[in-house]
Amino acid sequence: MEIDMFTKIDALQTKLNSFRPLPKHTLKSLHEQFVLEWTYNSNAIEGNTLTLKETKVVLEGITIGGKSMREHFEVINHKEAIDYVEAIVANNEPFNEHVIKSIHQLILKNIANDNAGVYRKENVLIAGAEHTPPDHILVAEQMADLLEAYHQFKGHPLERAASLHSDFVKIHPFVDGNGRTARLLMNLDLMKAGLQPVVIKAADRLAYYEALDKVHTQAQLDDFIALVGGAKEEALGKVLALVGSSGNGLGSTNDE
Repeated sequence: MEIDMFTKIDALQTKLNSFRPLPKHTLKSLHEQFVLEWTYNSNAIEGNTLTLKETKVVLEGITIGGKSMREHFEVINHKEAIDYVEAIVANNEPFNEHVIKSIHQLILKNIANDNAGVYRKENVLIAGAEHTPPDHILVAEQMADLLEAYHQFKGHPLERAASLHSDFVKIHPFVDGNGRTARLLMNLDLMKAGLQPVVIKAADRLAYYEALDKVHTQAQLDDFIALVGGAKEEALGKVLALVGSSGNGLGSTNDE
């Protein structure tokens, strides 16, 4: 099943690559829409109550009445973290511990500065999850193991990115902001591999959490790979539809 999915994704990515370079305006509108959807959904998964339209307005520099400053900073910070991730990819910088901590520092900037980019020094629980993260004294060691496993990984880039996400969340190295950071790391890895990044939808939050718990308690990655793969196919389909690909059965897009 995974092999068939990987083959389909590779074929879609190859088809998209055949349209490159994309027209400048198309590329700009795709990027703006993707940043908006990624920021909205990633924050919504973690409980941010700003709507998609409200998130768009905050990204444009306008404050929403009745919403907390934390929720505003979560939007602003996430956009800055995306900018940082894109710079890492553009400059072909290596993936290491400094990158992980820098992404997290941006996520918690002006929200929890003392914990931003700093591994936790206390034990934590993940609400609603069966898995309990490791003792805080093991975090640094397990993060080193995570990076070693990442650099030694042999397999499809989608599987590597999904594994990076799930392994990171299993360790839960920070007091807060782990989910947002994990999704940024996953897309960083996909983009470094020349692949289209993905958006995990807030509407799929339950399936997302259940798939992660299955990885952490049963060492079963298939459901999580399938979820990420589905998001990948959707992302590729929307872009292909917008750039004028016909006859691919992918439908149309409402992206602006």
